[in-house]
Amino acid sequence: MPETDQSSAKAEQKFHNYTSNAIPWYVRVLWLLFWAFVIYYTVTYLLPAIQTEMVSPP
Repeated sequence: MPETDQSSAKAEQKFHNYTSNAIPWYVRVLWLLFWAFVIYYTVTYLLPAIQTEMVSPP
């Protein structure tokens, strides 16, 4: 039966550097455009419609 390596990651000091994935700039731009549209839609269409429905429901 082969022996297993019992050394810790700290003692080994290799292959244990984890990095996260960077978000590309165009994905950030897409999210920014999405939230700008959400704000525009809410202010332009949703809020006036809610006010109209509150005052005189169908």
